[in-house]
Amino acid sequence: MSMQEQSESAEKAWEAKILAMPASDYMNAEQLRFFRQRLLAERAEIETHLKEMKEVIASHERDSDESDQASFEEELRLALRQADRESRLLNNIEAALKRIDSGEYGYCEETGEPIGIPRLMFRPTAKLCIEAKERQEQQEHHYRKARWE
Repeated sequence: MSMQEQSESAEKAWEAKILAMPASDYMNAEQLRFFRQRLLAERAEIETHLKEMKEVIASHERDSDESDQASFEEELRLALRQADRESRLLNNIEAALKRIDSGEYGYCEETGEPIGIPRLMFRPTAKLCIEAKERQEQQEHHYRKARWE
């Protein structure tokens, strides 16, 4: 078994342990440590990807061939959109790490109710419980629909 496989296996075992904990243990020290580590790993991965993208963009030489230049500009536009999304995600990761430090992590900003371990496993930067998120999305949909009528 490679180091990568061992690491992934250990991560899956830790995830299963966190999921199996009783509700009364919600946001205990081990769960907070798990989510902090997951957020830090995701942050490092995004920072590495953004650095690589900057290097690729900086190393591009202007090509005299118009079709090559147009192709590069399209790739650049897509890369910049991706970089923008990743930059916003970095901000959300930083905010989640601050919530861990302040003791607010894992609780809905709107209702104060627990967000839930399964939801946090899927989206560790979540700030809203499912019910509050659904309300927010319905309001956004209603607002968009009203704007176009």
